[in-house]
Amino acid sequence: MRLSAILAAATATSAVALSIPRRDAADELFVIELEPGVTKQVTEAEKWNLKAQGKHFIDVTNYPDDLAASQLQIQAVTFPSKVSQQASVTPLLSELSSDNMKANLEPFTQFTNRYYKSASGAESSRWLLSKVQSVISASGSNITSAKAFTHSWGQSSIIATIPGRSNKTIVIGAHQDSVNQNNPSTGRAPGADDDGSGTVTILEAMRVLLTNPAVAAGEVPNTIEFHWYAAEEGGLLGSAAIFQSYKTAGRDVKAMLQQDMTGYSKGTIDAGLKESVGVITDFVDAGLTEFIKKVITAYCAIPYVETKCGYACSDHASASKNGYPSSFVIEADMDHTHPQIHTTQDTLDKISYSHMLEHAKMTVGFGYELAFAADL
Repeated sequence: MRLSAILAAATATSAVALSIPRRDAADELFVIELEPGVTKQVTEAEKWNLKAQGKHFIDVTNYPDDLAASQLQIQAVTFPSKVSQQASVTPLLSELSSDNMKANLEPFTQFTNRYYKSASGAESSRWLLSKVQSVISASGSNITSAKAFTHSWGQSSIIATIPGRSNKTIVIGAHQDSVNQNNPSTGRAPGADDDGSGTVTILEAMRVLLTNPAVAAGEVPNTIEFHWYAAEEGGLLGSAAIFQSYKTAGRDVKAMLQQDMTGYSKGTIDAGLKESVGVITDFVDAGLTEFIKKVITAYCAIPYVETKCGYACSDHASASKNGYPSSFVIEADMDHTHPQIHTTQDTLDKISYSHMLEHAKMTVGFGYELAFAADL
């Protein structure tokens, strides 16, 4: 029996025995995992209190019981020892456009919030799906498609698929939701950096990858997918649902890269440090992470810095929990990332589009190199 079913049964039994009313929605209990194997029952309000304290977690309420407090063995994948597609990738990088990312990010931040249970969260997801589909249509690729992955809440996740010659799949993800920490359901949450920046960064990378005739025609060894996850802020809910479904279906995901916050460089510069991208090194696949370092060195104009973010700090954790190799690259060392996320002040004026461009370069290089890695 699922944990959610156990909780529901226990609540119903208690209500009959004590003749008290059932819990209302505000008191609904969820099971979250704060560390590997460490779970806790919380209400929705308690989730937000934990996030305000800087605690990360994954909501495992709907996981099978045998996985809720454990993790599947990560699939062993040998990644390339070096990059090998510079002749094709380098010309693509010049096609990346900061103006395109700005044009997409500005309207994306105009929704009141992108909270996964709000009307504006659902509306923003529909807007984003339309934008993804328009990019695909403009590319002329008649094999690439985008669809909504629906959930029990209002906001849908989005999956865009560029088929290759095999079902071996490379996933590039970002989360589309935003939240005001003090008032999740109705508070203003522009989410320009968290994670509007990652959302439009990977959209621009997809656009440019589709300008390559071999990619657009499916004439590459591996399939590429772009994911925009709903409800990351609620405990990685959207990505968890997707990767659970992939595991159930036997999908062969060889690598997953998460881009959560790509647009803030001021903290690094103000600290007197060299602008860089942060490569997360904890709770990730070591081999994949080492390959990403090679991609950054080959294709970006700025270096990387190693940093840590803790357990379940973004959607890559859902891939790992379901046995898929995952990685996470963020805008800076964690100590210098955007200090005003989850507030009304996560706004466009704090965004560096030139910094986002470096993340887009890395994303294009990552996607193209692994799409052509026939031996994965």
